[in-house]
Amino acid sequence: MSQVFEGYERQYCELSANLTKKCSSASILDGEQKKQKVSEIKAGLDDAEALIRKMDLEARSLPPNVKATLLAKLREYKSDLNNLKSEVKRITSANANQAARDELLESGMADTMMVSADQRQRLMMSTERLNHSSDRIRESRKTMLETEELGVSILQDLHQQRQSLLHAHDTLHGVDDNISRSKKILTTMSRRMSRNKWIISSIIAVLVLAILLVLYFKLAH
Repeated sequence: MSQVFEGYERQYCELSANLTKKCSSASILDGEQKKQKVSEIKAGLDDAEALIRKMDLEARSLPPNVKATLLAKLREYKSDLNNLKSEVKRITSANANQAARDELLESGMADTMMVSADQRQRLMMSTERLNHSSDRIRESRKTMLETEELGVSILQDLHQQRQSLLHAHDTLHGVDDNISRSKKILTTMSRRMSRNKWIISSIIAVLVLAILLVLYFKLAH
């Protein structure tokens, strides 16, 4: 297993346990203390999400047999992170509802009849702008996640291409060795052929000389 992944995993587990404790304590607080605690939890969730992304990138860059195991663990951590986010939403929703009720009660006690149609319209417009801003944030987040997934896919493709190049290099090295051996064999054969050629020529010369000597002696007698 990757030591880098294990380091991220250990940080995430510690952070998750800490966030769980903070959620439990935030649920029994109120007022500014609760807001401060929720802010700390949200910052921790951002850090946890960053660790999840790092683990995902690291896992996808590893060989397939290791990658499958790590991605399975990563799905469990993502599920754990989603549960923490849901808990924070529940806490903040309860806090927001309480704050809204308090604000409405104070406003009603001050002067309910002072709220005009124009003020209500401005409130509705502000709410609509907030909704639009939330939609834009969600779209930006979606685009960021898609870009991140594309980056992970590119890294995976580059890893596969690297493996292919290494395999091709090994194949070419083997071909080069075979060519060298073939060249040595051909050189040896060429030398043997040259040596045999000289031997045959020498034998022929000796035979010709012997024939000439025999003819000479016969003619001389």
